[in-house]
Formats: sequence, C-alpha cells, structure tokens
Amino acid sequence: MPLRLLINGAKGRMGQALIACAASDSALAIGAQVDDGDDFAAALSLCDAVIDFTHASVTQSVAEACADAGKPLVIGTTGHDDAQRAAIAACSTRIPLVFAPNFSVGVNTLFWLTQKAAEILGADFDLEVVEMHHRLKKDSPSGTARRLAEILAEARDLSYAKDVRHGREGMVGERTKTEIGMHAVRGGDVVGDHTVIYANVGERLELTHKASSRDTFANGALRAAKWARSQPAGLYDMQDVLGLRGAIDLS
Repeated sequence: MPLRLLINGAKGRMGQALIACAASDSALAIGAQVDDGDDFAAALSLCDAVIDFTHASVTQSVAEACADAGKPLVIGTTGHDDAQRAAIAACSTRIPLVFAPNFSVGVNTLFWLTQKAAEILGADFDLEVVEMHHRLKKDSPSGTARRLAEILAEARDLSYAKDVRHGREGMVGERTKTEIGMHAVRGGDVVGDHTVIYANVGERLELTHKASSRDTFANGALRAAKWARSQPAGLYDMQDVLGLRGAIDLS
C-alpha cells in the first residue's frame, strides 16, 4: 500500500518539487496538500506521514500535531532558533522525526567529508564556509551552511555560538586560530552552492557541492519519509537515512 504523504508548504518551490517527484514513485501517494490558511489538522487524518517545507515559525506546531497523531515527520524547513529546535526535537520521543538541513545525497556526503577532512588536516588549517542561494531565500546562513560550521566546530572542540564569525567588515584584526568564517551570498536563481575551505600556509583544500535542481532535495526528502515509516520514535537526520553515520572509519 502506498505511503500517503501530507505535503506542508505545497505551494512553495520545494512543495511543488515534492509533489512532482512523488507522482513518479509507485510507493508514494499524495494524501493532502496544505499551505498557509489551510486546515492542517483536518488534512493530517488523510495521511500516513508528513513532509514539512514551510517557515521556522510554524514547524513546532506541526511537529506537536504530528506527535499527537502518531504520524512520522520529515522536516526540511530551516532558520529555527535554539529554542525552536529543542521544542521540535522533544516531539521525537513520540514519533520518528527526520530533521535535516539538507536532503541531498551529495550534501550529506559533503557533511561526512567535512568532518573527516577537519580531523585529518588538524588545527593548523583555517576554516571558512561560503554559501550562495537565490535572491528569494529568507534565512541566513543557510541551514546547510550552519550544519557544516557545526561539524567543523565539533571536530575542533569549538562552539558554533562563540567561534563562528559571520562576515568581516572594517578593522577586525588578524584572523584568530579558533574562528570559523561564515559567508552568505545571495543572487539570481541559485538553488544552493556550499564550499568548505581549509587554508594553511602554502596549500588550500576546498570541498564544494553545487545543486542545480530542487528535485535532488525532493527525492531525498521522499526517501526519508519512506525510511521513517519503519523506524521507532527518535530524532534522525539524513546521515541515518543514508547509513552514513559511522559507515567508514579512516582513523
């Protein structure tokens, strides 16, 4: 029996991509399409799982409704503050909840490579993250860029809140050994470009992912929904869905 999905944010760019991609997968069916002003609670009864690509201000209420109804939830919305992230995560004690900043297989490989490169190269390399998105994107930095910086911070035993520097202007002084640079570029119709830079005296390594179609993210989110259907309650991300967490040890 096909998995019936509720697409929350159905009129948005990602919502439309999800609907189009689901149409070509016989294991899936669209049970309901919801957007701003629609009755989410009524639509919830028509589905087996929910995919949310909306706005950070509504995700918590969506997660709580899904937890009350016992429906697995996949969240691709970004831009949440720490309190919102914690409230959303609390719902995972009752349902399988896949909460990821990016559902691309390539980007999740980039997450893995970013950690390994930071571990191998060590503290002598300066760390910078550069991201570019279309002119309509509302949050900055992107959720993917934030996750890349979090991975770098974890690898160096640093703090995202204290050690990430968002852009530079004026007489900021020399770069410190512990800071992680973060730079957001906006323009045109760029779907999403992310680069992690490791710079040392005499050499530089750059890891880059460029997305050219939202179908990449849509297919990943659909894959996550199918995976979540058979999982116990818990908080997951695409590393879990793809089996990348701890998959290879380079030590």
